[in-house]
Amino acid sequence: MNRELRRLSIVLLAMFLALFGATSWIQVIQVDTLADNPNNTRALYDSYQVQRGAIIAGGAAIAYSVPSDDVYSFQRVYNDGDMWAPVTGYINPMLGSATALESAMNQELSGTAGSQFLQRVEQIITGQKPQGSNVVLSLDPQVQRAAYEALGDLEGAVIAIEPDTGRVLAMVTSPSYDTNQLAVHNAEQVAATYDALESDDLDPLSNRAIAGDLNPPGSTFKLVVASAAISSGEYTPESTFDNPAQWQLPGSSDFISNAGGGTCGPGETVSLATALALSCNIPMAQLAVELGDNAIREEAEKYGFNSAFEMPLVSTPSTYPRALDDAETALSGFGQGDVRATPLQMAMVSAGIANDGLVMNPRMVDRVIAPDLSVQQQFEDTEFQRALNEEDAATMAEMMVANVRDGIASGARIDGVEVAGKTGTAENGPAAPYTLWFTGYAPADDPQVAVAVVIENGGGLGQAGQSNRIAAPIGKAVMEAVLNR
Repeated sequence: MNRELRRLSIVLLAMFLALFGATSWIQVIQVDTLADNPNNTRALYDSYQVQRGAIIAGGAAIAYSVPSDDVYSFQRVYNDGDMWAPVTGYINPMLGSATALESAMNQELSGTAGSQFLQRVEQIITGQKPQGSNVVLSLDPQVQRAAYEALGDLEGAVIAIEPDTGRVLAMVTSPSYDTNQLAVHNAEQVAATYDALESDDLDPLSNRAIAGDLNPPGSTFKLVVASAAISSGEYTPESTFDNPAQWQLPGSSDFISNAGGGTCGPGETVSLATALALSCNIPMAQLAVELGDNAIREEAEKYGFNSAFEMPLVSTPSTYPRALDDAETALSGFGQGDVRATPLQMAMVSAGIANDGLVMNPRMVDRVIAPDLSVQQQFEDTEFQRALNEEDAATMAEMMVANVRDGIASGARIDGVEVAGKTGTAENGPAAPYTLWFTGYAPADDPQVAVAVVIENGGGLGQAGQSNRIAAPIGKAVMEAVLNR
């Protein structure tokens, strides 16, 4: 072999090895990433050539496929589409898109996941028609409906989770939309529906429970500040603070006041427990400055702030910002300033306290089952982080119970059941409507559910809306639904 032929052979071999390596990398290493890429519309169209698996909650299908007489073979159908929209989302080849669980669990539902390889081989050998697997959710239809009906036409969201597992029991957002209208195979109709929803100022396509434009958490964030204080070992519920009717923010000419405009109860000083029960701003602002923004941020992050969670739906991180000055830190003491939170995050705060200080990762899926009912994948409970030791968690629990029993969270009381909770009213500007919050759990002595409720636009009452009259009763209805199962 002459020199030129040898060189050509080496070049061709190198090119072959490069091509082999690239195709192997794509087909083996990148296969799942490419299949999940929202720009890969080929995978979306291919998924319509098989009967897509069902999404199941409480033993009943809430999303399933039926034969279609068009090129896409199957039509997706959603039961109670408006109620389940933030959970299931929709899938439509006309739009070239899928959302929520239809997107996050697309491989499993379409039968293309790596765990379903043997299932596909069996279908080929036996001549069976290709079929996707079913996804079984942790959500409870009774609890979901209770949350949906309690929220009604209010703008906001509700989420409920099991404190000791992190399993999501309900996820509702309002306003919502009928997912069936975005699943039809009529291009003109579905485009018009999508454009109308997309241009709606109330943004019905947004999942306010875990994402969207986040709200300041208001006084519900006082739980995090109190948690930071208690866990530091330097404060107890009896620790006291000055009790003026107005307080000047450090390094600022601005003053803050309590919600009622007066002092936080009688006396020249007020305890941490009383400040939390009466939801007073001034003592919590003083406490925040004493703790410092770093200590509060570290505590917030133990509950999940500044982190995204994949359930498999991905949440928008709730935020506690860095490098706050004393005035900004004071405002953060009662959930104002640049602090932002999702209902999921505030439910995780209550759940962490309820679970003896241990915060669990939230999840929505229990298992994936094949058409022959064999379990292909089981999802386990996982820990996120410990926020409090058991003793400090018990101390926080006592103060939260007092908030409902004797404080301003009385709207969450349940006859015969001890409830732990905290309301919050967040300001959004001098003339803007308030954002109303509730978070809590029940029963206090044996927690089965933690819940968070956010109501935007003051519940339609602007700055006259009250969290204890609007948000707390919604939380109560959801907790009762869990306890009455």
